[in-house]
Amino acid sequence: MKEEPPYSFPAGFLWGAGTSAFQVEGGTAEAGRGLSVWDTFAATEGKIHSGHTAEVACDHFHRNEADFDLIAQIGLPSYRFSVSWPRVMPDGRTREPRGLAFYDRLVDALLARDIKPSLTLYHWDLPQAIEDEGGWPARDTAFRFAEYSSVVQEALGDRVGHWTTVNEPFCAAFLGYGNGVHAPGITDEMRALQAAHHLMLGHGMAMQALRAGARNGQEFGLALNFAPALADADEHPHLEARRKFDGLHNRFFLDAALGRGYPVDVLDDTRRLGWTSVIREGDLDIIAQPMDWLGVNYYAPARVTPLNDLEALSNCGLPGLRGLDVLPPRGPLTSFGWEQAPDVLTDLLLWLRDHTGGLPLIVLENGAAFEDEVDPGGRVRDNERERYIHEHLHAVLTAIKAGADVRGYVLWSLLDNFEWSLGFSQRFGLIHVDFADGLDRTVKDSAYYYARVIGANALPV
Repeated sequence: MKEEPPYSFPAGFLWGAGTSAFQVEGGTAEAGRGLSVWDTFAATEGKIHSGHTAEVACDHFHRNEADFDLIAQIGLPSYRFSVSWPRVMPDGRTREPRGLAFYDRLVDALLARDIKPSLTLYHWDLPQAIEDEGGWPARDTAFRFAEYSSVVQEALGDRVGHWTTVNEPFCAAFLGYGNGVHAPGITDEMRALQAAHHLMLGHGMAMQALRAGARNGQEFGLALNFAPALADADEHPHLEARRKFDGLHNRFFLDAALGRGYPVDVLDDTRRLGWTSVIREGDLDIIAQPMDWLGVNYYAPARVTPLNDLEALSNCGLPGLRGLDVLPPRGPLTSFGWEQAPDVLTDLLLWLRDHTGGLPLIVLENGAAFEDEVDPGGRVRDNERERYIHEHLHAVLTAIKAGADVRGYVLWSLLDNFEWSLGFSQRFGLIHVDFADGLDRTVKDSAYYYARVIGANALPV
């Protein structure tokens, strides 16, 4: 068979890998940092796999310069990181100069190595002091988040051009306040939806604050995690199950950010909980601030099926939904148990092209956990991850060829890290971290594969 030519990515395509502060930094009691909801949650017996905590995590707080050397060695042009709100404002309100100085040095260290910083303001580590005042179900938290955003913009906006306001409000709201598997561990459907609204309001207020202090060339967006719903039959009950899941998981956050308000069908599905009383006049206009791009986080689809009892509680983890279940994923699976479905990523990007009216897209998270080990020769031969990256980059290229304006791909993650309630049991990294002995780093084979793709700006076929 005649070999096809390589597929080139667009000029200026953003390449990189990402982490979040709580998952990698450690140093949780250093330099004036306050407690976050995740510190409290991890200290609660039975909440985290094997009782793991992130008190040390990857020790990126102390080892970031060495980690940046590895980024440069691999050849990644950008690094996506998050700022820890409780590190720069321990009580959620008061500046901590030592915390701001840490991120000031971090940004300078990246730029000194010619690595573009990509900053996320909120990746779930709410200051515990703000949670004690009501957390995201309370309206005031959105105002505190906007103030925090201004503080970070003032400190770093002269050097950081790429900003994400909130990462995955779905997880912070529905996993944190709905089914309680994430911090702060609350199980209350109404509070989960209130939290979702205030997270989106916080996003809008943060966008206003960032724009007010913007320097030339800064770009701002929001990162949403999408789980496209798949149904096994083209019949009304199955299509209705798909609609319900898609509405609350995907369209709820997206449509509000696009200026369309919350979808009417989702409001109908959830109105009986009474949560809509928190939506005030003008809120939806604030949420609908213009974005320079939409961050697309994709890992796997969701396979949904209807229940005979339309009032039966769903196992899907979405507050207020009844009458549907989520089926087990179908192989091949990652070690996390997630379905590997690169074609669904293509479909998602093309749907977003149409649904957003052509808004630029950046894949800000995509990656896979596998059971990686360092072999006797000191090498991590993670062939499964190489294949995963190859297939998902081809999925992105297919979408680009079909007209989706995809402007970047940021792999999750740079380092093996603290994977939230699963502790250190799941390895997503391009770099292996030895959590059992000294936190030594080993660059995996997949990192070198990814570097070759980036270096050629093309995929071998």
